[in-house]
Amino acid sequence: MQDAQPKTMYLKDYRVPDYLVDSTDLHFELEPKATLVKSRLEIRRNPEAGQGLPPLLLNGIDLELLSIAIDGSILSSISYQETPEGLSVSIDKPEFILEIHNRINPEDNTSLEGLYLSNDMYCTQCEAEGFRKITFYPDRPDVMSKFTTTIMAPADYPVLLSNGNEVDRGYCDDGRHFVTWEDPFAKPAYLFALVAGDLEHVDDSFTTVSGREVKLQIFTEDKNIGKCDHAMQSLKKAMRWDEEVYGREYDLDIFMVVAVDHFNMGAMENKGLNIFNSACVLASPETATDSAFQRIESIIGHEYFHNWSGNRVTCRDWFQLSLKEGFTVFRDAEFSADLNSRAVKRIEDVSLLRTSQFSEDAGPMAHPIRPDSYMEISNFYTLTVYEKGAEVVRMIHTILGSEGFRKGSDLYFERHDGCAVTCEDFIAAMEDANQVDLSQFRRWYSQAGTPELNVTDHYDGSLDVYQLKVRQFCPATPEQDEKLPFHIPLKVGLLGSNGADMALDEAGATQCVLEVTEREQTFEFKGIKEQPLLSLLRGFSAPVKVRHNYSREQLLFLMSNDSDTFNRWDASQRLAFTALDQLQDAYRQGRNLQLPPEMIAAYRDILIDRELDPALAAEILQLPSEQLIAEESESIDADAIFTARHFARETLANALVPELKERYIELSTEKSYSPNAKDISERRLKNVCLEYLCITKSTEALGFAQRQFEAASNMTDKAAALSALINYADDQQADQAIKQFYELWREDTQVIELWLALQSSSSTRGTLENIKALMQHSAFEMKNPNKVRAVIGGFANRNFSQFHKSDGSGFEFVAEQVITLDKLNPQIAARLVIPITRWKKYAGKLAEKMKAALLRVADSGELSKDVFEVVSKGLKN
Repeated sequence: MQDAQPKTMYLKDYRVPDYLVDSTDLHFELEPKATLVKSRLEIRRNPEAGQGLPPLLLNGIDLELLSIAIDGSILSSISYQETPEGLSVSIDKPEFILEIHNRINPEDNTSLEGLYLSNDMYCTQCEAEGFRKITFYPDRPDVMSKFTTTIMAPADYPVLLSNGNEVDRGYCDDGRHFVTWEDPFAKPAYLFALVAGDLEHVDDSFTTVSGREVKLQIFTEDKNIGKCDHAMQSLKKAMRWDEEVYGREYDLDIFMVVAVDHFNMGAMENKGLNIFNSACVLASPETATDSAFQRIESIIGHEYFHNWSGNRVTCRDWFQLSLKEGFTVFRDAEFSADLNSRAVKRIEDVSLLRTSQFSEDAGPMAHPIRPDSYMEISNFYTLTVYEKGAEVVRMIHTILGSEGFRKGSDLYFERHDGCAVTCEDFIAAMEDANQVDLSQFRRWYSQAGTPELNVTDHYDGSLDVYQLKVRQFCPATPEQDEKLPFHIPLKVGLLGSNGADMALDEAGATQCVLEVTEREQTFEFKGIKEQPLLSLLRGFSAPVKVRHNYSREQLLFLMSNDSDTFNRWDASQRLAFTALDQLQDAYRQGRNLQLPPEMIAAYRDILIDRELDPALAAEILQLPSEQLIAEESESIDADAIFTARHFARETLANALVPELKERYIELSTEKSYSPNAKDISERRLKNVCLEYLCITKSTEALGFAQRQFEAASNMTDKAAALSALINYADDQQADQAIKQFYELWREDTQVIELWLALQSSSSTRGTLENIKALMQHSAFEMKNPNKVRAVIGGFANRNFSQFHKSDGSGFEFVAEQVITLDKLNPQIAARLVIPITRWKKYAGKLAEKMKAALLRVADSGELSKDVFEVVSKGLKN
């Protein structure tokens, strides 16, 4: 590991910028290996920064400086100093024009930050600190400037795009052409974007609530032009939803989306020019699954919503990242819930949180949603900042109610339009608009970890009083041993013996939000005429773990009767966890494994219930994932976890064949594909039934899968059938299906990414030998993040049994790939190393082998800041 530790940035050290940039004029002359960048900046001393004229500090990485001038005079080398971070320029006046010429090499930029090439298309990614790889600039979010951008390129790059509105275009004497774009809104450099290539586009328009017509365009390579309609319709829905729910209207004359194949993230909200990972924008029924359609709708909405929650109002510094991301994830979740099944959307979001974010909270990289420090900001684009950040915003919504939250958001946008602000500013707007005190609630922004609530109850039938005692506790996390009590909104209901909700007050309310603010608190409900059954944490009203001593019978009752659909699902999960824990104990003790008959009966009831939303039924039928079981374990015994879950699935499958078969056949009707909520729901349950049937490996079940694979007219059904064949068919049948699928879709990048992922995440086909073979396949590309995530990420994050082989070979393999990737793309390498940083939670030899793999990365030579930070924290005692 490198000798000198990278510099750590601290929130407490924030100071306002010494200089402000009122306008930024950029000129690009595009060449693959030698792009010339000319910048002209109108700069003035920041009146809030104090007296004097300190040096002007400009960030810059991998730039070839050609010249620098102030007010037209070229500076000599004694007037500036090149540093590892950029330039330090001596200043002798409070206002001046700075001009810089520099050269960059987009073709060799494999980090995919700054300006780079994707399939011969020029594109940019500047968040968080990519703009400093384009030109020397005060690259920080609180320096906001109005940008004008001119792009000059050869004629074989007909499309030249940047932020804002097009104001000029023309041809040069040498045959090149140019386009000039002007963004009338001040923005930080991280929102700058440039795209140039031979692209096709689809056009549409949107009329805003005030009557303005906005031009909408989606750009992609010619071969993908037929896969843009869903994204376009999703964009128009998002624009209308944001007007209706938040009163936010779009502000430019044009909104553009560009799909690129090489992209580190899902998408980027650059002002007026959103750049998307192709997998997050391109879809057709033949090539995209239902989940892809829903993901695209969500991400399109997310990036569009950033126009206000991120662009018009942005972050003061990167410690405030959750200010824009947490708020916007909450907004896109509500958008998706309004358009689809709200209950299923909530279940999906909570499943991700419990499986991955809770694990992050319990690991070496644990941090609050507003971190106190970082070495590399790219490492903090985490589920904690995004998903937990969204849950924190959701709690404010729960506390204030929809009307109060809207009043707060209106005030927030009104106060801070055009400003770079902090999380405190967001909370203050919510407080002031509603005349409430959220001082204690602010601890969610500064304290890491997942709070735990221990809930006990007592019913006094002689007084008709029901009491709840709630104790809260948050485990120690790195740098935070002691935690102060959180402000936790705990939504509850009470069920009577007839399964109906009981009235909680004289007004007849059947649920309420208890505001838990102390370490120990007691709540009373009066007028309760019988012993109630507690429905706890309805709708997952807070990102916490709840401990309550439910019996198996009580969980079965909640699973069948709770009016809160989330809690019906949650009861099924709790029931499954209890059974899986018992199976693990039996396995470790050498006893026979047995699944409770009541659990089998409960799952049968779900299958035959035709009144239940099929998507909710599908979610209930799915056992907790191995990753989630591991997260819930005090000490992870990977072999016991895999064996217990495998046995439970086999037992359920064999016991429920008649019901599974009947429901599968019933839902296998032929109809035209539509990504509407009802059809998605039915396909989801149908394919869950197919998977369970194929677990039995019966000839009939595998015949169902084979026929569905061959006849499916949509990718959802075809991919589900392929997955079943990969996991449960014999080698010959599986190999034939894998080959047939590849030959059919070999020219479609996104489908082949799915093909790679289905194999790498399979517990039967995803052996280390096969993973290495996939990496030698012509479809794999180490420089493409999507391919890396599909194969190496699929193996490390979704192939529990193969990754956790007792010989440690899975850990060693991931360590090798991280070392290789760190030289190409540090961001992706840092994300891939995370699974082996959690070695402390594993049992016995597995922990030793995982730590050894992490040490191998540490000792491999000089590491990037990205990987160094994750590895060093992972090795800390």
